[in-house]
Amino acid sequence: MADTPSRTGSPATHDTDLIVIGGGPAGCAAARMAAGVGMRSILIEPDALCRNLYRIPVLNNVLGGYTSGPELADSITTELKSTELCRLELGRYVTELRADEAHVTVTLDTATRLTAPYAVVATGVGPLQPRDVPWITASDGLTLPPLWQADADDAEGRTLLVLGGDRPIGTFLRAHPTTDTRLLVAHPAADEYKTEEIREDPRVTLVPVEHLTLGSAEGTVVSAEAVGRDGERQTVTADAAYLSIGNAPTAPSGDLTRGADGYCPPADQHPRVIVAGDLRSARFQRIMTALGSGSEAALHAYYAARDLLTKG
Repeated sequence: MADTPSRTGSPATHDTDLIVIGGGPAGCAAARMAAGVGMRSILIEPDALCRNLYRIPVLNNVLGGYTSGPELADSITTELKSTELCRLELGRYVTELRADEAHVTVTLDTATRLTAPYAVVATGVGPLQPRDVPWITASDGLTLPPLWQADADDAEGRTLLVLGGDRPIGTFLRAHPTTDTRLLVAHPAADEYKTEEIREDPRVTLVPVEHLTLGSAEGTVVSAEAVGRDGERQTVTADAAYLSIGNAPTAPSGDLTRGADGYCPPADQHPRVIVAGDLRSARFQRIMTALGSGSEAALHAYYAARDLLTKG
């Protein structure tokens, strides 16, 4: 591929016209838009395309009539896999991203190096763990799944301790309206406004806390000691524990500028590195904004390659 000239007329000394890092909605939109304007791309994804989207049972905020994550994910992946100008590198991850005046260089876990005039970084976010927030004390090695990964059949008739009041709780409840599952939602004051949409659901018991100490699970029981905002202590028990405390950005090492919160503001990046999707900010973590920002990122690279960003 390195010796094949692109349809855009860019030099054949690069492996491709655009490297896309991350195969979620933003990365897939970037590769599809690039193809639409005649740019070749290489999309690098360590897992499957749209892997997190496949785990979202209900959608109510996207165009096209899609009502579930798998339905939208199938549409995106089918279209991208038939896009001739996009080469997929699935099962690979980026260990380093470097940018200079002439190009970007991406190093894969196989030690392979790929170059292009521009790179779109759309690696998104991953769930925060109990050790990442100050209001929870837990063992360092404890890793819990996010609530949206909970299986409805396994949750039937059980009590789940949910750490944090982030909005995926509402998604879980809407996706399984008849599931007989009790959710004990332990949340700090900062999450209070996020719980408004779930507080009237009879399956939810809100547990406002100042601090929570999560004990080790014994058999099928999870126990935690909660300190309320009034200082009162109580023991909370459940059949399993899940997370809903938010996400943290997951970006490759190298030439990416990170803010104090770990996110990568697009305006602060090297001119040849374009950030898209959830990696940009915690404020715009929606499927629609990810698709739009991925498409915009590809167009940015297209116009920049032609010195058109400041014209017209």
